[in-house]
Amino acid sequence: MTVHNFIKRGALVASFAAITWAQAMTAIQGTVKGADGKPMKDVEVRIVRTDIKANYKIKTDKNGKFNYATLPFGTYDIEMVADGKTILQTKGVHTDYSKPIPMDVDLSKQETAAAAPAASAGPAAPPAPKEMTEAEKKAQAEAQAKFEKEMKDYQEAQNKNAGLQTAFNTAMEAAKAKNWPVAIENFTKAGEIDPTQHAVFGQLADAYQKKAESERGADRLADFTKAGEAYGKAIAIMPTDPVYRYNASVVLARANKMDEAQAQLTEAAKLDPTGAARGYRNLGNVYFDTNRGEAAETAYKKALDIDPKDAQTYFQLGVTYMQRATEKDGKLLAPAGTAEAFQKYLELAPTGGNAEDAKGMLAALGATITNSINRGPAPAPAKAPAKGKGK
Repeated sequence: MTVHNFIKRGALVASFAAITWAQAMTAIQGTVKGADGKPMKDVEVRIVRTDIKANYKIKTDKNGKFNYATLPFGTYDIEMVADGKTILQTKGVHTDYSKPIPMDVDLSKQETAAAAPAASAGPAAPPAPKEMTEAEKKAQAEAQAKFEKEMKDYQEAQNKNAGLQTAFNTAMEAAKAKNWPVAIENFTKAGEIDPTQHAVFGQLADAYQKKAESERGADRLADFTKAGEAYGKAIAIMPTDPVYRYNASVVLARANKMDEAQAQLTEAAKLDPTGAARGYRNLGNVYFDTNRGEAAETAYKKALDIDPKDAQTYFQLGVTYMQRATEKDGKLLAPAGTAEAFQKYLELAPTGGNAEDAKGMLAALGATITNSINRGPAPAPAKAPAKGKGK
């Protein structure tokens, strides 16, 4: 099991799933009181949108209150009607993202009908038409510019969201089909659309890693390097996530960037002490696979320092020692600690998946060299999951 499966990330994680740009909604709310100062029930509030054709209605409750809470961003004319008579009429109300629009009416505080006609009653009613001052014209122009910008930003956000979802979904489908070039192309596109999504870069790294595992030579090295770079972007966004660091340590090691791999693993171990043993074992596996026996031994020993009951690491350590076994006087001689590693594995996992291999290794260490093992270690390591990753 490779370390990128340490925690499966088969779909865009929570932070991406939570991307739902806020709808441009606001509210108009208020309280209506009659000439006696008491709340007026069933006053009809008529809300007419003027920038786009739309109409909304709501009535006051027994407390004279109303709240139209899902009103799209826009410009409105407001009219309140009680018993067939208009008690408030105001025009050109601009809604605001940040706060609801208050629309309170208290007829007990109005002047006589002669002084305050019903058609313009209420504190929210506009004054009699007059020539706008330069300051008012400027304020109106600024309000209009703000409205247009907010509508533009909203549409861009909607388009961005749609493009991000399309690119990511296309990439995931390609990854399922193991079409790594298409997956990489679309994960890259998703990352360009929104460079704040760590899961996009995590998936991009995984695609590069899978592609590299099917390659040889310079292409393999280049794609492991790109996987490391993609994990680096995910880590920059989510520096406290140990999984990305564990994964990065593996691909960086495969890209021959050993110092960087070790640094990422060290940080991951600090963030996730319980997973550190497995992280070091997996790094040891990478060293083993790339013929760095001494580095593999060091990594396995670090894993055992953290978790001395990890049977699989004892087996891997034993196999690493066996790579350095020599023949003398017809006997197989392995470094000190080899037999102890296999014995410890059998002690911890007597019926484990590598139990028979461990027994074969122990037998080979005490047996006379035969034609079946006349060039070093017995063939058992080839059957052991030494180059696969421990469960």
